[in-house]
Formats: sequence, C-alpha cells, structure tokens
Amino acid sequence: MTLAVLFALFLAGAKLDLFPSLPNPFEKRSVDRSQPVLLQSIQQMKRFTGAQGNFQVIVDLDHEAAFLPSQLLGNRTLYVAAGTVDAYVELGGLGPQSVTVSEDRRTVALTVPHAQLAPPSIDLKRSYVYLQQRGFFDRIGDFFSSNPGNQQQVEELATKKIQQAATETELIRQADDSTRTMLTGLLHSTGFTTVTVTIA
Repeated sequence: MTLAVLFALFLAGAKLDLFPSLPNPFEKRSVDRSQPVLLQSIQQMKRFTGAQGNFQVIVDLDHEAAFLPSQLLGNRTLYVAAGTVDAYVELGGLGPQSVTVSEDRRTVALTVPHAQLAPPSIDLKRSYVYLQQRGFFDRIGDFFSSNPGNQQQVEELATKKIQQAATETELIRQADDSTRTMLTGLLHSTGFTTVTVTIA
C-alpha cells in the first residue's frame, strides 16, 4: 500500500513538473509515420492530356470507271474535314517502382512513359461536303442506298490523313514537356523541394 502511495506521489510530482531533472513520463512526442500521397494522387489522374492538335484536311476522293465516262459511272467527293488529336501520358499504371522518395521526404524522382496519340476526333459540325459529282448510274444507286455519296468512306479517309499528319508534328514532345511541368508543380505543392521527372 505504501509503495502504491509513493508511486502515485511520484507520478503526480512528475505531472506537475516538481522534479525538473527527471523525465516526465507523461510527456508526449509526435512521430510522423504517415505515407506520402504521391502515388494515389497520380493514379487518380489516370491520363493527362498534355497537348492537342487541331487539323483540317480536304479529301478529294474520285471513283472512276475504266471504260465509261464519268457522266455515266463514277463519283467524286470533295470533303472538308476538321478534327483534333490529343497527345496524352498514361499515368494510371504507375506503381511503386516508378517513384523514389528520399528518407526525409524532400526529394522525389518519378519515371513516366512517353506521350502517345489518341485516335483523331472528327468534328462533324465543322466538317462538310464541299463538292459532290456523281454519274448517272451512281445517282440511281444513291437513291436506293442508305449512305448516299459514301459519306462514311470519306470520313474514314479523313481520319487516317489527320492521324498521319499528327505523327509528323511536335505533339508528343509538347505533351511530354507539359506532363513534366505539371508533375513537377504538383509534387512541389505536396512539400517536395527537389523533383526529378524522367520520361522513359
């Protein structure tokens, strides 16, 4: 009983700081063991569109008959197509192997894949048939066809031409640069002082 009383008095004295030379058993210290939110933040983005190209192409599609004049058999379509192509970086697949964080959580190195081109998106509101010429037999065929003038064919050809044109631009490089800038700013805002983003 006496020991219990003495122990209680000792704890009370320590609590009231009556023994400054002795450590306070009630003193608390904070230890930050939380994990960085880096990966979750990036994975939620899934895909980052770093650049977009606007394109216009005039498709001149001419179907000619081998032995008949164009007035009888054949058709020609001039189609003005407008569309866009996005260049994006896929971020949803990033895992722990893509990120290196220093022990003091002040330095981070991140590796992301190169940008890639999305399929072209044709803007039907800004695309139109500029000229259409059809032979006599083609006009008869169009009367019974659900797709007069072969609109689908010229749209598909326009899509291929825009896709090819996009590969010859700087869209991918611009998307890589935009992604690096975006991620660097994002990671700085989360507390990292040194950020290295590598496009692999």
